[in-house]
Amino acid sequence: MTVVPSTHGERLAAFENVNFSYEDGTEALRGITLDIRKGEQIALVGGNGSGKTTLAKHLNGLLKPTTGRVIVKGSDTRKEQVANLARIVGYVFQNPDHQLFCSTVAEEVRFGPMNFGLAEPEVERRTERALEIMTLERLKAEAPLSLSLGDRRRISIASVIAMAPEVIILDEPFTGLDAGEAESLMDVMREMNRQGTTIILITHDMRVVAEHSDRVIVLSHGRKVFDSKTRTAFSDLKLLRECGLIPPPAIQVAHHLREYGVSPEITTVEELADELARVLREQQ
Repeated sequence: MTVVPSTHGERLAAFENVNFSYEDGTEALRGITLDIRKGEQIALVGGNGSGKTTLAKHLNGLLKPTTGRVIVKGSDTRKEQVANLARIVGYVFQNPDHQLFCSTVAEEVRFGPMNFGLAEPEVERRTERALEIMTLERLKAEAPLSLSLGDRRRISIASVIAMAPEVIILDEPFTGLDAGEAESLMDVMREMNRQGTTIILITHDMRVVAEHSDRVIVLSHGRKVFDSKTRTAFSDLKLLRECGLIPPPAIQVAHHLREYGVSPEITTVEELADELARVLREQQ
């Protein structure tokens, strides 16, 4: 297993030899140890049943370790209420309908900061900012559950943004979105990351992983099998395939051309084109 030391900021969370089993005896996490730091863009990947969502739900206390500890901003999550951890870690569920329950979009987005006990001007400021970021201003008087899946997805994300957490977890956020909607969402997350928010993305879309993360954590059968910078994460194609992960075509092409001097440490089609142009120039 490759582990590359982080060059990011302060440690926000730590898993210390975490094991977790569900009531039916299923071992979902096995000996997980890792740090999450401020400013990271992390892709959490693995096949179905690998433990991705289970691990993520430990960060905001929705699940508590069977053994081991999860520390968030210096506090043991076993001793903290979910409401307190939600101020630090915001979780966007895979199904937005699991989060939506208010009668209007504006009420949905303001619910979190209002329940933090913030003054009304601050609640209003956060609500308007989140609506603007997710381009929902024109829908704020609408009933959330009457809207399209794409709109409901944006509402669920806006409701988390309004709580101003230091970490945002997005669990398979692209389900039901077209390519344009997905790219727009990642533009928003990229900008929030630039402003210091740590982003944890759970996804099966390896193109998104390659283009929108700086660290990749791979889980398999509840174990962490790979933890590396994105540019080196796709170096072991055999391991990735064993975990049910297929790299984007550009990365596969780069691997096939290694014998000709092409570096496999590329993440986009544009980088592959630049790398091919470099090799051709050197051969002239």
